[in-house]
Amino acid sequence: MNCSISGEVPEEPVVSKSSGLLFEKRLIERHIQDFGKCPVTGEPLTLDDIVSINTGKIVKPRPVQAASIPGMLGMFQNEWDGLMLSNFALEQQLHTARQELSHALYQHDAACRVIARITKERDEARSILAQAEQQFPISTPNAVTANAPVHSNGKRAADDEELAPNAKKLHPGISSSIITELTDCNAALSQQRKKRQIPATLAPVDALETYTQISSHPFHKTNKQGIISLDILHSKDLIATGGIDSNAVIFDRPSGQILATLSGHSKKVTSVKFVGQGESVITGSADKTVRLWQGSDDGNYNCRQILRDHSDEVKAVTVHATNNYFVTASLDGTWCFYELSSGTCLTQVSDSSQGYTSAAFHPDGLILGTGTTDSLVKIWDVKSQANVAKFDGHVGDVTAISFSENGYYLATAAKDGVKLWDLRKLKNFRNFAPYDADTPTNSVEFDHSGSYLAVAGSDVRIYQVANVKSEWSLIKTFPDLSGTGTSTCVKFGPDSKYLAVASMDRNLRIFGQPDEGIPAES
Repeated sequence: MNCSISGEVPEEPVVSKSSGLLFEKRLIERHIQDFGKCPVTGEPLTLDDIVSINTGKIVKPRPVQAASIPGMLGMFQNEWDGLMLSNFALEQQLHTARQELSHALYQHDAACRVIARITKERDEARSILAQAEQQFPISTPNAVTANAPVHSNGKRAADDEELAPNAKKLHPGISSSIITELTDCNAALSQQRKKRQIPATLAPVDALETYTQISSHPFHKTNKQGIISLDILHSKDLIATGGIDSNAVIFDRPSGQILATLSGHSKKVTSVKFVGQGESVITGSADKTVRLWQGSDDGNYNCRQILRDHSDEVKAVTVHATNNYFVTASLDGTWCFYELSSGTCLTQVSDSSQGYTSAAFHPDGLILGTGTTDSLVKIWDVKSQANVAKFDGHVGDVTAISFSENGYYLATAAKDGVKLWDLRKLKNFRNFAPYDADTPTNSVEFDHSGSYLAVAGSDVRIYQVANVKSEWSLIKTFPDLSGTGTSTCVKFGPDSKYLAVASMDRNLRIFGQPDEGIPAES
């Protein structure tokens, strides 16, 4: 009989007590040590379960092939062929194993990248949530919300107004004491304006003609490029920018350092304004909210309040000369007058306009100018919230409004260019159409002295301000250096010593005289 494992006649035969199968002793002992079971039946098997069989010495018969030399050569050839086939099969298995290993390593690397990205997003979300949790307890969008009862689900009753689009929020109105404050401020500023003289430190025309780019500062994220709002605090030479990446950046121009990055909005920051001496910053966003940021001793800005009175994108923020009040204008067709200290919306004014796209206070503070999506410029009496004048003639959205410091001129920008208005006679006296019909004018800005006018579109142009009858001459044209073909906003620095220009890339560019000693890069 033959061994149940090798199929050969065993030299030391043993038999299993349980199955009665015959095995070669050395083979079955090794199998039991390795697996502990019968190789044929799979039943548990130990060395005690096998019994040796006494047999006579077995003489193996010689194979027929080994009886002659040709037979032995044939047998060797068969062995060689078998060896080659086995080797080929092993190489095929090795190749398959290598492919599977390579695929597994690629999947592992991809999984590690996905895990790292998700972990980063999780950490960012946790950071934003932590900031929101810190801000929520002191966030009082208006007086009604601040005193509203809290439901069992954790929401204030006033928050339910968002569920009812037609519901109107209650506002206390502009009190007589506030109107008195605004009137006194107007009287004081008007009196100062009569004695106003152009400062001797103002940059002359021949200096502006030599201006060139002297620095470029990449502030915002590379994946959401574009700076669409800009403000300059002249007393400290600080620059604030608002970007499509939903962040605002506070930049110290003399040192070339970023002082703070204001994160919290969920969509692009459409407007950013300093208040007073920079102790506060106000931002408006396409996420329908306005945020009040309070400066701290360490130079950072913390979100003090989130205002949610608008139901559509907030397009403009403008601060009153008292630095105690500000106005926001929105595509929802309303503008809101706020008290800065409490964040309370005192009044929300709406009319038949489709939406507001720009807004600015007159330097004296009793007049508000707004631009609309239906190409109108509206002038408002702040005390009565009455629309006292309308200017038409533009094409497209009125993208920017700027009052001259002399109090007489108003510049407005739209798709068809820039229009200049005489507020004394309420009429248009000059037009600029610097670009073609498909290129809108995105920004227009008088300098603080009222001597120069800057216009931004596909490039930036500086005009010298004259009177109603005289020609306003073009001083300098700065080409767009961003490569995007769009300059979004422009502002004059203190005494017009430099020009800050934002574009649809992530860089803030400073134009001035090369010897001004402004940092080259940040």
